[in-house]
Amino acid sequence: MFDIGFWELILIGVVALLVIGPERLPGVARKAGMWLGRGRRFVSQVKADIDREIAADELRRVLKEQAESAGIHDILDETKEAVDETRSTLDESRRQVERGAADLDQPEQEYLVKAARPAKPAASTPATPDQAPRSEPPSDDAQDKR
Repeated sequence: MFDIGFWELILIGVVALLVIGPERLPGVARKAGMWLGRGRRFVSQVKADIDREIAADELRRVLKEQAESAGIHDILDETKEAVDETRSTLDESRRQVERGAADLDQPEQEYLVKAARPAKPAASTPATPDQAPRSEPPSDDAQDKR
């Protein structure tokens, strides 16, 4: 605020002592301090009032923006409802198409099921040597041909 140093204050005190005198100087100093305190309180109150007004203006601005954006919320809700209706319609259509396709594919599916069934399995190898068919030892003729 004011750029007053220590030596300037000492000079002001000495001049005040010479001009006012030692008898009235304490009373004048007390009154000067009281006026200085009142001035500081007044300045701080003005600053606080300005800050409150700025905050109130900002709050009004935010409330106004929210009031204007209420239309956006309505539009979003309507859009969500339209999307939900479309989704349910598409799901129903998909189910109907799947039912129709299932009716058309039913004979073909039966054919594919029959074709996919494996033929009767070939005779399996016996589990024990007693059940195995006996093979005859090779004849001597087969050994001679070698």
